[in-house]
Amino acid sequence: MTTKEIKYYWGEQTLFIDLGNRVNLRIKVLYFCEFILTSFFATIFLIKSIPLKASFFHLAYSLGASLLYLLAARRFIKRIFLKESLLLDANSLTIAKKSLFSNNIKRYYWWNIGTLHYEGKIEKTDHPLKGKSFDYLGFETQEHLIQSLHHSGNMYFDTIAGRVYFASGVYSWDAEEMVQMMKLFTGTKLILGPEWEQMLQEQEFDEGTPII
Repeated sequence: MTTKEIKYYWGEQTLFIDLGNRVNLRIKVLYFCEFILTSFFATIFLIKSIPLKASFFHLAYSLGASLLYLLAARRFIKRIFLKESLLLDANSLTIAKKSLFSNNIKRYYWWNIGTLHYEGKIEKTDHPLKGKSFDYLGFETQEHLIQSLHHSGNMYFDTIAGRVYFASGVYSWDAEEMVQMMKLFTGTKLILGPEWEQMLQEQEFDEGTPII
């Protein structure tokens, strides 16, 4: 499975991390199937509203069909074209999630950011270049698929207002590199959860293991 490279741009007092659009082809197909299914139910409502009359039920069916079409299209387009980026400076972390119809930018001050955790999966995902046997039963493939469907993000931290998810579609090997860059920039301002120590140690082991 191919994922786009995360880009890092270092400024004098900032670090910009461009995650880009990380929705792979299989996930796009699943999103499209969900769109078709929702549109199917919307079509049922539309058929029930024909012939168009002024009765309450016919108007309700027409309105329901219109809303379902609108919601399905908006959800599909938002997921397919979603791009994510992070901006770190001395005082805060800004998370930007942009799509065709939305531009969600939120800023979080370091003093309000709790411990950073990785929730991509319970166990660490192996790096794609690591030597291993072929996945005949497809267990690892299914794990990647389930992880990608977690569209809110694979990394999170807690704030006073609640939990914040980001880094959608970022697997463990990319997350390890990204958190190292973030830690290098922020120093003691960014507090890492206990899972990162094990993940980073395993990364060092993997990189030191010859690929056969």
